[in-house]
Amino acid sequence: MNRTTLDLWVGIFVAAGFGALLFLALKVGNLAAFSTAQTYKVDAKFANIGGLKVRAPIKSAGVVVGRVTEIRFDNETFEAVVTMNLDADYKFPRDTSAKILTSGLLGEQYIGLEAGGDRKTLNDGDTMRLTQSAVVLEDLISQFLYSKAAEGGSEAKAPSRERKP
Repeated sequence: MNRTTLDLWVGIFVAAGFGALLFLALKVGNLAAFSTAQTYKVDAKFANIGGLKVRAPIKSAGVVVGRVTEIRFDNETFEAVVTMNLDADYKFPRDTSAKILTSGLLGEQYIGLEAGGDRKTLNDGDTMRLTQSAVVLEDLISQFLYSKAAEGGSEAKAPSRERKP
């Protein structure tokens, strides 16, 4: 094998390595899921979206049925408006509820859809009315601490009447 052939194979191997690293970076960054399927847009308003991000998955029964495409703030209702692209293959009733959930204890946040019983389905441009905001861990901890502090402050501490021998 002469020097130029060896250099060519090394170059091909290095290029393949860079391609693999790029693919892994896109997969980890949740950017590798390119889809050309037909979609329809649905909005949902949440009081608190926590750490939800654009491109977060939308799941129903554990199956990814769409992606978050936009997050904006509504100046009139002071709520976050989340725009979702749902796959056209999946039709959900109009009374479907949307919750912001977390995969794992400290994992990524996603939107979970729970189908209702209405016969009419969501169409392009509709707004989901039944939503549940993200559970923020700091809020849960502060509620727990405040309730424990209130329990401790409300109990009247009577002086102890222990006898000393």
